[in-house]
Amino acid sequence: MSDGRHRHDAPASPYLENHRTAEESAELAERTARLEDYLVEKGLVARDALDRLVELYEQDIGPMNGARVVARAWTDPSYKLRLLDDATTAIRELGFGGMQGEHMVVVENTPTVHNVVVCSLCSCYPWPVLGLPPGWYKDFAYRSRLPIEPRAVLKEFGLELADDVEVRVWDSSAEIRYLVLPERPDGSGTMTEVDLAKLVSRDSMIGVARISVETE
Repeated sequence: MSDGRHRHDAPASPYLENHRTAEESAELAERTARLEDYLVEKGLVARDALDRLVELYEQDIGPMNGARVVARAWTDPSYKLRLLDDATTAIRELGFGGMQGEHMVVVENTPTVHNVVVCSLCSCYPWPVLGLPPGWYKDFAYRSRLPIEPRAVLKEFGLELADDVEVRVWDSSAEIRYLVLPERPDGSGTMTEVDLAKLVSRDSMIGVARISVETE
C-alpha cells in the first residue's frame, strides 16, 4: 500500500449497493482515511497498531470464533442444548467472551423458522464471536427497515424465503447480543467439526444468509 493506510478488501455488500452510490461509499472511505492520517500525524495512534487491531478482530477474534461455536453445536447435541439454554456460558466453554459478549443469546434456525439480527438503535454486535461489525449492519437503512420489512431486506441480500417460513427479527441491545445458529447444510454429514466451521459465514450467523455445501 503506497500511502501506508490500512485498507479492507471485504466483498461488496449487496445491501449497501442498493442504498449507497459508489461515489458516496468512496467519499466515506476517504473521510475515514483522512481521519486515520490525522490521528497518526498527531501521534495519537500508530498505523501499525491500527492494522494489528483490525487484524486481531478480523482474524483472531473474528467470525471464526462464532463458526467454531456453530460447528460444535452441530456435532455435539449436549453442547447445543447448553448453548440454547445459556449461550454466554456455553460460548465461554470454548474460550470466547468478554466485552460486547457479556450476555449472549443464541437463536436456532429450522426449516420453518428463520432468525435475523439487527440493532435498531445503534450497532450493538457480539464482537467476541463475530469480530468487527460490517458496514451495512451499522447502516441506518438496515437498522430501520429490517424490523418492519425483514423479507424485503433479506431478499436484497439474495436470501428469498418461502412463504411458510416464519421470520423472527431479534433486536440486539447494550444488554443482550444475539447470534444465529444456522441450519446444518445438507451434504455435510461426514464432515469434521473443523471442516464444518469453515462453511460458517459471518452473514449466516447474523441471519442474512444461509449455508450450503458446494458440490462439483
